[in-house]
Amino acid sequence: MEQEHFIRLVEEVLESLPGEFRERLHNLAVFVEDRPPLPKKSRRDAGKGAPGKPRRLVLGVYQGRPVTQRSVFDLPTGPDRIVLYQKNIEAVCSNEAEIRHEVRQTVLHELGHYFGMNEDQLKDL
Repeated sequence: MEQEHFIRLVEEVLESLPGEFRERLHNLAVFVEDRPPLPKKSRRDAGKGAPGKPRRLVLGVYQGRPVTQRSVFDLPTGPDRIVLYQKNIEAVCSNEAEIRHEVRQTVLHELGHYFGMNEDQLKDL
């Protein structure tokens, strides 16, 4: 899928959010990248890994400080970021309808982190 089309899917998800959530999004940027950067392996990690256990693809990430941990006394910082990894999302989907669904799920998941939810809370949704 062309990146422009993928970005439009992300924009559609953000535009479809209820107004009460959109109004609470401040200083947040959403990016699309092909794949996450490769992790740097330390010498301690060399050769380690769970044999036979497949690695899960990272579909998106929230980078920032959740709004529930902020204070009026905090100094302003750059925008928080949500990054979606297009090639990883495409790798777990077989058609455009699945990509559209996964983009929505990933955006909502990362917005959950923005609003202060942890992985266990997000799994319960």
